[in-house]
Amino acid sequence: QVQLVESGGGLVQPGGSLRLSCAASGFISIINVMGWYRQAPGKHRELVATITTSGIIDYADSARGRFTISRDNAKNTLFLQMNSLRPEDTAVYYCNAVDRRTGYNYWGQGTQVTVSS
Repeated sequence: QVQLVESGGGLVQPGGSLRLSCAASGFISIINVMGWYRQAPGKHRELVATITTSGIIDYADSARGRFTISRDNAKNTLFLQMNSLRPEDTAVYYCNAVDRRTGYNYWGQGTQVTVSS
């Protein structure tokens, strides 16, 4: 089992920045890919960015150039630095981890990000 706890969400003005964190605990060794997803009201959950244990990164087009995903393997923590935020970035952001043996997805409880003036 793996537990994921997000933090760092909040209210920010357009053009502002936020840094999300995700603390992972449990059987961390089974994880290979971690990532951030988001879900806006009335929309499906969508990929924001992913990063593998070896550091291979992928971004959604909407995040590329503005967001930076990183992970501290020693501290079992995942980060998402979000810059130049836009109102359309408003969503609940979820941390995700994938079991490398089975492909099972673990999810955090989510953290709300609101971009508004």
